[in-house]
Amino acid sequence: MPLAFDSISHGPIAFGFFNIDSDMLLLDRYFFFAAEFCSHMRDFAEYTGPFPYEASWEVYTIPNPIDIGDLMGAIHGVHYSGFIGEVYARFPFPKRPEDFKQKPEGYRTRADLMAIIEKYAQTVNIPFAIDRKAEEVSIGPYRFTMAAFQELIRYVWQGGYPRWRDDTRPDYVLAMKEAIRLSGAQIWRGLKLTLSRDIRGISPAA
Repeated sequence: MPLAFDSISHGPIAFGFFNIDSDMLLLDRYFFFAAEFCSHMRDFAEYTGPFPYEASWEVYTIPNPIDIGDLMGAIHGVHYSGFIGEVYARFPFPKRPEDFKQKPEGYRTRADLMAIIEKYAQTVNIPFAIDRKAEEVSIGPYRFTMAAFQELIRYVWQGGYPRWRDDTRPDYVLAMKEAIRLSGAQIWRGLKLTLSRDIRGISPAA
């Protein structure tokens, strides 16, 4: 379930997993896989060059909001529209509440998700930048404080809401955590990726 995160530039925006069978993430109208997000975090954690840090991310974007679909309608099985609707037609919401857990093997459906999203989206390259004092992070047009950006990382670490099934994380998430642990970069100050971190205080995205 995507949650609402505060940005400096656009106010609250949606970020997160939107289907438990996939490791794809959405950031407002951008879509990318969690494995790629974690790889970008590892790249920065291992970076030892000058600041500002700048990189380029290739992401999917769906320009027309109607083509994104109706997440809540798809979850309830009443409205399978757009990209998200087609994903839920292929991977429906679980019937049992106890099965509502983010699947650590979600990366296995990548080919299915790519085949669907390419009907609705185009790929673009967006800048990722961190300023010299690590006080602001930019992903495309979206700007975050360091604390707000850390919440995005915590979300992926936890498996979002409803969290990773059996508290089991994919290898790429564990590799991200290890790279962050070994990094001395200012942006990671205060970031603790533990099994007990609770993100329930973050509001669900509308």
